[in-house]
Amino acid sequence: MLKILIVDDDPTFGLMLKKFLNKNNFEAKEVLLGKSCLEEIKSVKYDVILIDFRLPDMTGIDLLKEIKAKDPHQPVILMTSYANIRTAIKAIQMGAYEYLTKPVNPDEMLLTIRDALADKSKSNTVTENAQKVAQNKPAAASKSGNFQFIQGKSTHAAEIQKYIDLVAPTNLSVIIEGESGTGKEYVSRMIHQKSERADKPFQAIDCGALSEELAGSELFGHLKGAFTGALQDKIGQFQAANGGTLFLDEIGNLTYEIQVKLLRAIQEGIVRKIGSNKDEKVDVRIIAATNEDLAKAARQGSFREDLYHRLNEFKITVPALRSRDQDIALFANHFLMLSNSELNKEVKGFSKEVLSKIHDYSWPGNLREMKNVIRRAVLLTTAEEVQLEALPSEIVSPNLENQLGSTETAKAVSAPVQSETDLKEVLGKNEKEVILKTLEKVRYNKSKAARLLNIDRKTLYNKLKLYGIEA
Repeated sequence: MLKILIVDDDPTFGLMLKKFLNKNNFEAKEVLLGKSCLEEIKSVKYDVILIDFRLPDMTGIDLLKEIKAKDPHQPVILMTSYANIRTAIKAIQMGAYEYLTKPVNPDEMLLTIRDALADKSKSNTVTENAQKVAQNKPAAASKSGNFQFIQGKSTHAAEIQKYIDLVAPTNLSVIIEGESGTGKEYVSRMIHQKSERADKPFQAIDCGALSEELAGSELFGHLKGAFTGALQDKIGQFQAANGGTLFLDEIGNLTYEIQVKLLRAIQEGIVRKIGSNKDEKVDVRIIAATNEDLAKAARQGSFREDLYHRLNEFKITVPALRSRDQDIALFANHFLMLSNSELNKEVKGFSKEVLSKIHDYSWPGNLREMKNVIRRAVLLTTAEEVQLEALPSEIVSPNLENQLGSTETAKAVSAPVQSETDLKEVLGKNEKEVILKTLEKVRYNKSKAARLLNIDRKTLYNKLKLYGIEA
C-alpha cells in the first residue's frame, strides 16, 4: 500500500485527511511538527509528503529544503491559503511537486497525489507499488511543469517556434531563460524531439532541488561506499542521457565546485563517478534553463563566466504569460479541455466576467499557475460555464500591492546609470542601490524584496553577500 505522510499542526484536519486517504487505499500517517516529519522519514520511505505551509517549529519552505536535501526526488505537495500563493510558486521553484490551496478539495488532492506518483521523472525513486500506479495512469495526467502544450498565436510564440526549428538540428548547447512556469522544459523537449537525437534519452534534472552533497552524485554517479549512504553503484544523469539530451533546470543554483566539474564534462565529454578513478566518455547535448539573468550572474561572479559562455551557444527567452495577451484565452481554453478530460467534466467555457479577469490578472506563476487555477475552477463548476465564484479571490479582486512588481521598483530598475569609467562598478553600484531601496520599502522582508526585484531568494542572498548588505 502506498504511504503518505501528512504534516499539519491542526490535528482535526490531519485526522480527517488521514481517514479520507485510508478510504482511498493509501496508508496515511499524520505528524504535527516539521521536526517530527524529519525524524519519520529517517526510518520510513513515503511515496508522497503533504506539508502545511505554516507549522509551529518551521515554515513549509524550510521543511521542503530539509526533505529535498535528504532526497531530491521525494514528491512533496504544499498546502497553503490563497494569501500565500506566491510563496507556493516559490516552493515549486525549490522542488515542491505541486501546491494545493486551502480549504483542500478532496478530489483535487487525490488527482494531484496520483499525478505525483505517475511522474516518470521521479519513477526511479518511488516505491515499486508507486511505479505500478504510474504505469496504469492515463497519459492525460501530468505534472504541472510538463503540460501538454499548443503553440500560441502571438508574435512571441512564433519567434520561439522559429528558434526551436533553427537550433534543433544542430548540436549547439542552449540556454533557455524565463520566469518559473513559462514552459522552459517544454521548449527543451521540443528541441530534443526535432533533433537527430530524438530517439535517444531525454533526461531532466532540477538543479534547484539538489543539495551540494548530492549534486555530484546525481550528475555524475557514484560507486558503492563512496560516501555515507552510498549503498550501491549509481548511474549519473550524464551517463543516463548518453547519446541524447540532458536538460539542466535552474542551473544557476549549482555550487561553484559542481560548476567546475560540469564545465569539464561538457568541454571534454568525460565524467568520473564519485569514488572512482576512471573517466567515462559521454556524448550529451546540454540544454540549460534559468529564471535569472545568467549573463549578469557571470559578470558578478556568482556563476562561472567560462561555463556561461560554453553553454550560451544559443539562447531562447520565453516571455511571461502576462506579456502574451493574444495567447491567454488560447491557453485558458486548452487547460479547460485538459481539466475536463482529467476530471470527467463537461464544462464548455468561461463567462465573459471570468474571461475579463483572466486577461487582467498578472499570472506571476505563468502557465503553471493558470493550469492549476483553471483545473480547480473546472472542479468547482456545476454549470456549463466557469463563473467568478470558482476563481480564487486574488484574481477576482486583485490587491494592487500583491500584483507582480511595483511601479516604483520598476522605475528604479530601469533607471539609466550615471556615466563613470568602470562600467561593471557602475552596474554594481546601481544594483546595490535598488536592492537597498527595495529592502527599506518592505522593511527588510527578504521574501517580498525578492518578489519585487523579480529574483529568487537564493539570488537575493548572494547579492546581499556580494555587496556587504546586512539585512
